[in-house]
Amino acid sequence: MAIYLLFIQHIMHSLTSKGKAAIVVPTGFITAQSGIDKKIRKKLVESKMLAGVVSMPSNIFATTGTNVSILFLDKTNTKDVVLVDASNLGSKVKDSNGNQKTLLSEKEEQRIIDVFNAKEVQDDFSVVVSYEDIEAKNYSLSAGQYFEIKIEYIDITAEEFNAKIKGFESKLGALFSESKKLEKEIQSNLKELNYE
Repeated sequence: MAIYLLFIQHIMHSLTSKGKAAIVVPTGFITAQSGIDKKIRKKLVESKMLAGVVSMPSNIFATTGTNVSILFLDKTNTKDVVLVDASNLGSKVKDSNGNQKTLLSEKEEQRIIDVFNAKEVQDDFSVVVSYEDIEAKNYSLSAGQYFEIKIEYIDITAEEFNAKIKGFESKLGALFSESKKLEKEIQSNLKELNYE
């Protein structure tokens, strides 16, 4: 078992009735569909001790390329949970050893803090969910699982629709033709191969 799983359980067990904790975990922990990871998340939800999760950008720590998230526990948080996807923030830099690292600006750090503390919803960045919502999503703690999917509809005329379909048919025909040509070339080349 990964040591961080033992550490999370130790923290959960050690918290007082008003206890709080922040734990850095591999991002895979927040979405694992089975095993001890999911059981721990289920226990966090059932015990109502989760304040939220912040998914950090990759390479936020110079010493590891592992994507990480920060799990915030709060025994007094019996209502909504805030999930933040900060994975697209930061700028890439190289440290003195040539390792790539992601740095957050002060403004970006403050945005994460403000959104988290205010339990604010921001499109494609943060979402506020209930414990029941988390249970319904198989205990996933990834903000992206809860973002509203936006579908944009554009009105087009019948002529525009027909023109698009003809374009797709033409492109598909060209791809099928190219595929047949490549298939014949491959078969021809295979016949020429000899083992000596």
